[in-house]
Amino acid sequence: MMRYERLNALLELLADRGHMSVEQLAKDLDVSTATIRRDLDHLSGQQLLIRTRGGAVASNVADLPIRYKSARHATEKERIGVLAASELVEPGMVVGINGGTTTSEVARAIARRSDLADRQDGERVTVVTNAVNIANELTVRQHIKLVVVGGVARPQSYELVGPLAHATIAQLNLDLAILGVDGIAPRPGATTHDEDEASINAALASRAPRVAVVADGSKVGRAAFASICPLNAIDVLITDTSASTQAIAQINDNGVRVLTA
Repeated sequence: MMRYERLNALLELLADRGHMSVEQLAKDLDVSTATIRRDLDHLSGQQLLIRTRGGAVASNVADLPIRYKSARHATEKERIGVLAASELVEPGMVVGINGGTTTSEVARAIARRSDLADRQDGERVTVVTNAVNIANELTVRQHIKLVVVGGVARPQSYELVGPLAHATIAQLNLDLAILGVDGIAPRPGATTHDEDEASINAALASRAPRVAVVADGSKVGRAAFASICPLNAIDVLITDTSASTQAIAQINDNGVRVLTA
């Protein structure tokens, strides 16, 4: 297990159980107690948990920084990104993409499409994003026109939020919005942990005639704190084979086309 995978697993264990000892964590993660103590000290320094005598207590683990989330379901997210880029994105499109690990894979897959890079007619894909990590990766891609909305950066997700982001998005017309979410389920629709991110995501969706949600199977059938948009505002969900078949059927019954990577 790589270090980021171990740190992510450690935080998830704390989220489930609230408090764990060094010995419990070492046993569950199959590493030494010395390694666990170093990991706990590292995560405590980033205020992702609270160190206690002999262990740790969960602290705000629902909103992990994106660098820890990236190790979770990495293969599935890459497949989802490739499928979204190939099935949904066409030359000349204006595509809005929010922040997140799965949407980052979508952006990478768009950037790697040779048919877009080799076009001779100058018809570039335009990507509008509020994610500074996605913007950083796409800036050097000359075949992609990049538009970055302004705003205040959230260190957990690298997303720009707030009035400046809203003001920019309100002036733009998109062909497609591709949204990463923390949950998608029949009743609440698409949801995320943070209300400021939800507001910006909803703004992107409102500027596009087509909305796609990309989410690994662990997000399907779940609801997070803040609502982005209902299912009737979503055209396509792209997920992976680990998603609940019952949840997929319910989402499909609500008029959402579901593609599985």
